[in-house]
Amino acid sequence: MLFRLFSSTIERDIKAKRERLFRVAYSWCNDPAIADDIVNEALYRALKTKAKLRDKSCLDGWLYKILSNCWYDFLRQKRPLENIDNIVLLDENSPEQLLQQNELIAQVRQSVALLPNGQRQVLTLVDLEGLAYQEVSQILDIPIGTVMSRLNRARKMLKQQLSPDREEKDFGNTELEENAQVKEKAMASQQGVVTLRRVK
Repeated sequence: MLFRLFSSTIERDIKAKRERLFRVAYSWCNDPAIADDIVNEALYRALKTKAKLRDKSCLDGWLYKILSNCWYDFLRQKRPLENIDNIVLLDENSPEQLLQQNELIAQVRQSVALLPNGQRQVLTLVDLEGLAYQEVSQILDIPIGTVMSRLNRARKMLKQQLSPDREEKDFGNTELEENAQVKEKAMASQQGVVTLRRVK
């Protein structure tokens, strides 16, 4: 009787996590249809093996682990000869183009989609879902040091992509380089190395 009660409670809790699982899956694949398929498969596997979960407090980590396995299985089927951690997803018909009313969200999603898969997974689990490094390490089956380094690289890349004065800095650097070249030519001209002719 107690086992049946525990089992039904776990089943209800698993189904209640669907929205969170979809949010993470979508951030990984950048495609709502694929995310839905991955989540459905993850929920199916979770419900099928729910008897293996002995501690309800581990439910979230257990589900994310299953979701991660489903995502990797999808990538292996799609690109069997490619390094999964380095796959970059960017669809020309991505949802970003359909969400023009919110440019910031679109820009963030596009920037996240440009991240390699390994960095994208760590970033979403830590920054989106608020998981601890130890939990992410267990979910993705990688060392904590790898979690930290991938997260650091992902944050730096996002910061660079989303910097509002990125173009201004690039323009400024170009202008400084041109000024330096003009000064060098002028100095060379004064030393008799280069003769500048005035164009009328």
